[in-house]
Amino acid sequence: MKDIQQLSNGYLNKTPLFQFILLSCLFPLWGAAASLNDILITQFKSVFTLSDFASALVQSAFYGGYFLIAIPASLVIRKTSYKVAILIGLTLYIIGCSMFYPASHMATYTMFLAAIFSIAIGLSFLETSANTYSSMIGHKDYATLRLNISQTFYPIGAISGILLGKYLIFQEGESLGKKMQNLTPEQLHSFKLSLLEYTLQPYKYLIFVLIGVTILFLVTQFPKCKPVSENKEKVRFIDTLKYLARNSKFKKGIIAQFLYVGMQVAVWSFTIRLALNLSDINERTASNFMIYSFIGFFIGKFIANFLMTKFKSDTVLIWYSILGVITLAYTAFVPNFSAVYAAIFASVLFGPCWATIYASVLDTVKQEHREIAGAIVVMSIIGAAVIPAIHGFVSDSLGSLQLAFIVPLFCFAYVGYYFFDKRSEK
Repeated sequence: MKDIQQLSNGYLNKTPLFQFILLSCLFPLWGAAASLNDILITQFKSVFTLSDFASALVQSAFYGGYFLIAIPASLVIRKTSYKVAILIGLTLYIIGCSMFYPASHMATYTMFLAAIFSIAIGLSFLETSANTYSSMIGHKDYATLRLNISQTFYPIGAISGILLGKYLIFQEGESLGKKMQNLTPEQLHSFKLSLLEYTLQPYKYLIFVLIGVTILFLVTQFPKCKPVSENKEKVRFIDTLKYLARNSKFKKGIIAQFLYVGMQVAVWSFTIRLALNLSDINERTASNFMIYSFIGFFIGKFIANFLMTKFKSDTVLIWYSILGVITLAYTAFVPNFSAVYAAIFASVLFGPCWATIYASVLDTVKQEHREIAGAIVVMSIIGAAVIPAIHGFVSDSLGSLQLAFIVPLFCFAYVGYYFFDKRSEK
């Protein structure tokens, strides 16, 4: 840290490697929590006999927490530091995981949603601070690249979450539907209670990991990365909101991020269910397709990072979006198991979207407004509470989970339009 100097704009003259790696290790932590939701949706649908819309409320509870807490988290960052906000987030994450203990014994859907919401509150602190901090912790010229590198850690956590769910929540043998067909009411009740006990297992392991990461952050020195400005004290919260409300480029970016996150979570939420609907396999086997999705997501990021060294990021995202629309159309309308592989390929195309949109949106905002602007970008994650619910509603209305994939299709079309429009404005 001795050779590292903070510049007046808040960026550093070079990146402190250990701190950047530790910061990037936060990204798989919320990746694991998010992918576990995809497991829980499938499990809860069978245990609580839910409609597709009701099962999607897992995502609504999770991402609703992001929406409500992002602004308070940004105010904490403004008053203190990124490190303090991260420590608060990790603590709240641990508390949320601990709530699965009473939830698994009370055996009510509402209590599980409350536990998931509590985890999301902690993750909102983590994402609000870590995304912006990752872009700031080094030279400004490499801000987008740093965020893309940090985001590359996300699929590692997502794959870990799916593996935890696959082996600790899902069981071997026939699918849950078949197992429950011939049970008496008493046997069915006992069987469902045992299934809910399994949901606790992954969160036990997460608690230990989170405690270790929290200790590392406590003992590690981090740079402030706060801009030095004579006008800093004059920038009020309400002034920032007014500035952002007048910024049309910022608003278009928020819509793009809202729809992107929504379509990503919608596709991931229903991939396991799509595999179950189109074949005669059990939940544990079907969860493999989510592992393939996250591997594809990881590969998609690397390919995009390479392409962005050859072409402009806007051009890369336009072509990713065109391919995404075609892929999701195939998923929605081709009535055989190849549609599942199309959904997996869509995850390859999701790879660069979040980080590129995030950096693109922040680039439209003056430096003194970025802490609040970053929080509002994180708030756009509420799209993951809305779009999967719409997907579930369309599925229930049409009587076809597969046809409902037209919902994320339209979302990807807007992402392509956003980058096409952005490039046209230059």
